[in-house]
Amino acid sequence: MIRKLSHAGVLVLDQDSAKHFYTETLGFTVRYDVEMGTDFAGAGQGFRWLTVSPPDQPDLEFILAAPEMGHDAETARQLRELVAKGAFSGGVWETADCRKTHEELSRRGVTFLQEPAERPYGIEAAFRDDSGNWFSLTQRV
Repeated sequence: MIRKLSHAGVLVLDQDSAKHFYTETLGFTVRYDVEMGTDFAGAGQGFRWLTVSPPDQPDLEFILAAPEMGHDAETARQLRELVAKGAFSGGVWETADCRKTHEELSRRGVTFLQEPAERPYGIEAAFRDDSGNWFSLTQRV
């Protein structure tokens, strides 16, 4: 029986840049940053296992994955284009004070697509990471 979600993938264009964005800008913690060998799980090529999580949520890790991880060259190229266009949503981040978090992240250089606004479920803003993925930032009511 499935117990819980432990990892979720976020495709990123540059893992070093994403690591900086998620740790230095958003304040997440690196959980793993490991170079995997070419023989790992029959991958045939090496890849980097890079995971981060909010400091208060260590049991859910976000895999900051290069599009090449597990894909052929043509698929990776297509995924890179979609990520850069902002075609993917990485999910919803919860905050205790959406307006305050919006102000803080804006000062740190985060690009917001939507200012905080009242919604039936709370206060929500939307922002992009440094690769183009967009996220909702929500304060529940």
